Amino acid sequence: MTAVIELDRVSKDFVVMRKKGRLRRERMTVAAVDDISLRIDTGELVGYIGPNGAGKSTTIKMLTGILVPSSGTVRVVGLDPQRRRVELASRIGVVFGQRTQLWWDLPLIDSFDLLRHVYRVPADRHRANLRRFVDLLELEPFLHSPVRQLSLGQRMRGDLCAALLHDPAILYLDEPTIGLDVVSKARVREFLAQVNRDEGVTILLTTHDLSDVERLCSRLVVIDHGHVIHDGTVAEIKTMFGDTRTVVVDLEEAGPSLVVPGAEVVEVDGPRQWLRFRRSEVTAAEVIAAVVGQARVRDLSIEEPDIEDVVTRIYTSG
Repeated sequence: MTAVIELDRVSKDFVVMRKKGRLRRERMTVAAVDDISLRIDTGELVGYIGPNGAGKSTTIKMLTGILVPSSGTVRVVGLDPQRRRVELASRIGVVFGQRTQLWWDLPLIDSFDLLRHVYRVPADRHRANLRRFVDLLELEPFLHSPVRQLSLGQRMRGDLCAALLHDPAILYLDEPTIGLDVVSKARVREFLAQVNRDEGVTILLTTHDLSDVERLCSRLVVIDHGHVIHDGTVAEIKTMFGDTRTVVVDLEEAGPSLVVPGAEVVEVDGPRQWLRFRRSEVTAAEVIAAVVGQARVRDLSIEEPDIEDVVTRIYTSG
C-alpha cells in the first residue's frame, strides 16, 4: 500500500497568556499535538477521535497546510502541506459539519459550477462527476434551490458533492452528520462507504458520533492530550477495552435471578434477565450452558460492548 498521509514525530505548540495574580500574566507553551507519528494508506477509511481539545482539529489544519508544525514532518500525497498548499488543494476535499463551502444565496447548481472554475476541472470531467454524485446523493429535487433554503441534511449532501467534484485523493470529514436526522445520517454514511469502496478515496473522519465510526471505519485512531493513545481496528479496541459481554435470556416464566459462575445478573424484567460477564474469565458458551441447565429458555442473545462505552472507558482510564 502507498501512504497518502504521513506524520513523523509531529508536534504543534501554542503560546498562551494566563493570569498570574491580580495584575500579572505569564506566557505559557501548550502542546496541542505532541509527538504524533501516523501513516494512512491509499483507500483507508480511518476514524480519528478524541475529546474536545485533544488535538484533532490541529492535526487536520496541519494536514491541509493551514498550520505549520512546531517540529516533525508532515507529508500528504507526497507534498509538504504548508509549502505546496495551492497544489495540495486540488488533491484533497474537506467537509466541515458546521461550515459550508457553498454560496449561501445562489442555487446549489451554481455553487457546483463555480467550484469547477476554482479547481480548474475540465468541463467533461466535471459534468460526468456531477451527474454521478447527483444520482448517488439524490440532489436533483433541490439543485436549483438557493443554499439558504436547504435543510441541514440537503446542505450536507451538497457539501459532500462539492468536496468530491474535482476527484480528490483524500477527503477530510469533520462532524459530517452533526444535527442530521436518522434518515439523512444513513444516506450520508451509505454514500461515504460507496465512495471509499468504489472510487478508492482515502477518508479521515473526525466525529463525536461514534456510531459513524462503528458503521464506516475499518481503523480507529484515538487521540487525547495531543498523544495517540490507540491505533487499531474497532474490533481490537472492543476486545482490549470492552472486556464485558452480556447474555440476554428470555425464560419461559419469571423467576428468581439466575446463579451462574463467572456472571452477574445486572437486570431483571419479568422473564427476561441480563447476565454480564468478562470474556477473560468465562466464555459465552459456559454462561449459556449454565443458564440452560437451571431454567427453561425461550430465547437468548449476546450483546457486545457498545463502542461509545468502550471509548469513554479509554478516556477515563488514563
